[in-house]
Amino acid sequence: MTPPATGARLLLSNVGKRYGDRWVLDGLGLEVEPGSFVSFLGPSGAGKSTLLQIIAGLEEPSAGSVDFHPTGPGPATARMMFQEDRLLPWRSVEDNVLLGVKGRRDEARALLEAVGLAGREDAWPAELSGGQRQRVALARALLHRPEVLLLDEPFGALDALTRIAMQQLVERLWLAQPRTVLLVTHDVEEALVLSDRVLVLTGGSIGRDLRIDLPRGNRRGHPRLVAWKEEILRGLLEPDAVPPNVT
Repeated sequence: MTPPATGARLLLSNVGKRYGDRWVLDGLGLEVEPGSFVSFLGPSGAGKSTLLQIIAGLEEPSAGSVDFHPTGPGPATARMMFQEDRLLPWRSVEDNVLLGVKGRRDEARALLEAVGLAGREDAWPAELSGGQRQRVALARALLHRPEVLLLDEPFGALDALTRIAMQQLVERLWLAQPRTVLLVTHDVEEALVLSDRVLVLTGGSIGRDLRIDLPRGNRRGHPRLVAWKEEILRGLLEPDAVPPNVT
C-alpha cells in the first residue's frame, strides 16, 4: 500500500521576475497538489532555475506571490538540492548530512542506508564518486524533512548509468514517502519517467502542461512516453512548429 501523500500544496500567482529590462518570468500562475512530482523543462534562459530559487525563498519575485499550504501542522518547509553536491571536504559523510541539524544522528544514518551508503558514514567526500556524493546531498536534504523538495539539475553532471541509478533512487524514496517534489532538468526522458506532471516553460510562462498517467516502474520505452519525448523535443528545437496530436 502506498503511504498517504505528505507535502505542501503550492500556489503561484502571477509570478514575475525581471533582470533589468528583461522579464525572465512573466505572469506565471501554477497550482501544485501536495505529494505530486512535477518537472520543469525549457530552453536555457527560460527561467527554470530562477523559478525554483523563488519558490525556495532564495530569490524575491519582482511581481506576484508564492504560497505554501501545508498538509500537516506547522509551517511548510522547502529544501533545495543543486547540481553541485556542495559537500564540505573537511567534514565526514555523516557530518555533511547533519549540517544544520542537531541530535538526529540515528536518522542521518538511516537515510545514508536508504541511499545505499551504509558503512560510509566516516568517509571523506574526496573518497566518494560523483554519484555517491549526490546521494549524500540527497540524504542531507531529506534529513530536514521538507514538505517541498526542490531539485535543480541534481544529476546533470553524472554519467548516463549513474544518472539512471539516481533517478531510480529518487523515485523509490518518493514512493516510500510521497512529498511534493519539483525538478528542473534539461533531460526530457528524465522528466517523463519521474513525474506526474511535466511543465514546459517558454516566453516567461508555462507553454505546455502535460499530465503523465503511465504506470510507474516500466515507463522507459513505452510508446506514449517515446511519442511525448519526440513531441517535446521538437517543440524545444523548433518552437514555432505545430505539435502533433499525441495522446
